[in-house]
Amino acid sequence: MSLSNAPGSDPAASVAGDSARPSDPLAGKRILLVEDDAFIMMALDEMLTEQGLTVAGTARSLPAALTLATSDTFDLALLDVNIGREKIDPVADALTARGCPFVFTTGCGRSGLPEAYLDRAIVEKPFYIEEILKALREELASNDSPREQT
Repeated sequence: MSLSNAPGSDPAASVAGDSARPSDPLAGKRILLVEDDAFIMMALDEMLTEQGLTVAGTARSLPAALTLATSDTFDLALLDVNIGREKIDPVADALTARGCPFVFTTGCGRSGLPEAYLDRAIVEKPFYIEEILKALREELASNDSPREQT
């Protein structure tokens, strides 16, 4: 599993690139990270912080994620579909109830998503930070239009 900048990209240029502009919709946003792999969590935390986001909370277990999803203040979330042997469904339900935009990460492809959320944004592992940023921006932008619940 890797988390890095896209092949051939310059990490220094990435920091000073699109996400550093004040017009970036992600600039200053508070994000919840749910990821059971400690290495991926640390890498995400560092890279998203470098891109101007504030990591408002992190969780590596379903109970911790659910507690944060129902109590903390954040603007969007990045959710690993499988947290250990548990599925992220209750956290996705809680975020949906709050109207909070989120993006899934998974190594299982779209077929691994919770059935009620097959229309949600997904970034497949291994991923690049640019893919995550793009998905988060798109999800934030689409949050203004209501989703149909199934």
